Amino acid sequence: MSELSPETREWLTATGFAVCNDSVWVEALTHGSFNSGLLGAAPEPDYQRLEFLGDRVLGLSVASWLYRASDNHEGQLSQRLNALVSGATCARIARAIGAGAHIRLGKQAREDGGADSDNILGDVMESLIGACFVENGYDVARETIYRLWESELGGDAGKSKHPKSALQEWAAGNRRAMPHYSVVERSGPDHAARFTVEVSIHNVGAAQAIASSKGEAEKLAAKAFLEEFG
Repeated sequence: MSELSPETREWLTATGFAVCNDSVWVEALTHGSFNSGLLGAAPEPDYQRLEFLGDRVLGLSVASWLYRASDNHEGQLSQRLNALVSGATCARIARAIGAGAHIRLGKQAREDGGADSDNILGDVMESLIGACFVENGYDVARETIYRLWESELGGDAGKSKHPKSALQEWAAGNRRAMPHYSVVERSGPDHAARFTVEVSIHNVGAAQAIASSKGEAEKLAAKAFLEEFG
């Protein structure tokens, strides 16, 4: 396993990460493409396992903060949580702290702009959180998240948005297909019509709602979807 470069170690320390074991942080900053340029050498672990772990630590930390910070109902909490832990938010914070310059990429991936890719930056932000958790435990990782996410937590991300907009943002932030709405049933006379609308996202699930207009049924279906799957 490679060691951290002096520049990367200095950057991690300046960002607030306490570095003890080089290998954890090297892994957190190694993209899968890096191994393509090793010319027969043993492959080095990439960040995927730490990304998996960091995603859960981030979700728990932000959910805990939201629970303590307000008395909002579950749907509102889920809406804010989805916005605050989305790939787009993670990428924005990674970019703000200058993570791109320290990601270990293969030659082609770097030439293709991987160091400024929202997908890669978002993944690396989660893997850094995972490394922080492994090195220092949950309490330190949680406080690091609160510090890095301070402006996001104090902002308007995920607040009071129309459920359809919130669902679309959730899908984009979680790299899912866009929501699809369909009228499952229309019943009753014209002056008292009832619409049953289903919203679905491929490989996630579906939710239905009934209302006196198609638009209201879509809104309620999106809200139900977020409450069940968000």
